[in-house]
Amino acid sequence: MDQPTSAAPGHVPAPAPAPSVSGDVPAPAPTAGTGGRLGARLGPVAMVVAGGLSVQFGSAVAVTIMPSTGAAGVVALRLAVAAVILLVVCRPRVRGYARADWGTIAAFGLAMAGMNGLFYQALDRIPLGVAVTLEVLGPLALSVYASRRAMSVVWAALALGGVALLSGGGFDRLDPVGAAYAVAAGGCWAAYILFSARTGRRFPQADGLALAMAVAALINLPFGIAEAGSGLLEPRTVALGVAVALMSSVLPYTLELLALRRLPSATFAVLMSLEPAIAAVAGFLVLHQALSTTDALAIALVIGASMGAVRSQSRQRRRERSKPVA
Repeated sequence: MDQPTSAAPGHVPAPAPAPSVSGDVPAPAPTAGTGGRLGARLGPVAMVVAGGLSVQFGSAVAVTIMPSTGAAGVVALRLAVAAVILLVVCRPRVRGYARADWGTIAAFGLAMAGMNGLFYQALDRIPLGVAVTLEVLGPLALSVYASRRAMSVVWAALALGGVALLSGGGFDRLDPVGAAYAVAAGGCWAAYILFSARTGRRFPQADGLALAMAVAALINLPFGIAEAGSGLLEPRTVALGVAVALMSSVLPYTLELLALRRLPSATFAVLMSLEPAIAAVAGFLVLHQALSTTDALAIALVIGASMGAVRSQSRQRRRERSKPVA
């Protein structure tokens, strides 16, 4: 996500590339001297890191609400509060868009709803660090598919090795249902990446994000009400829900959207690959979910595979650009 820019009505921002798919590097904004260029690059990097810390610690806080609201209740509360905040802050206009634009918003909102709903069902059953490790397989698979090179098989095998270590020879150690929810959330995460980029091209600033968040909230709200009922209105639950919405939705999604417009997508994807490690730390500090040495090694394998796949794809893109045009 990039810094907000003042845009006239109808202005379409520069494309926000899909982080795990494209290695395109946006043209840097003019800066004054080496220090300016360094600052321009550190700014979006700091945004992504801050977003990762925020979302994972927010997820850890969300787990503490689940006993009173259930997983669906937490998701409904989080997305509803986040949607209200974004709609009030962004005040997106709703006129002047084509049917295809609204189709993109609907798809983005559906991907966001699935990503959040499935992930929190996983958190209700397996540790945070493990859940995020399994979830990151979605973006990794997207990156490997986009590359389609022999080296991609190596990275995929490395990631599968990490998953095998996590399973300990069988997912019954983790709870197979929780593991399945996490993997399904990863598929939705891959879709989120694709439609986030498409939304960034079609809508100015964070308008598309605000509208998609509203769609996601409407999709999840009936499930949350059915599971939690009036428990969603308890003062403590509402207060923690607001904190989770800010930490896990509003702040990280906005930072990512802004950073994507200023940061090379390959760099963004490498930084996102660190999410399982951040989640493991958050799970340990907030939820006291200690990982075994085997689990830590498994997470490291998946992180290494994700980072390797991104770097290989980036080098491939650079080689393709350097080829002379016939």
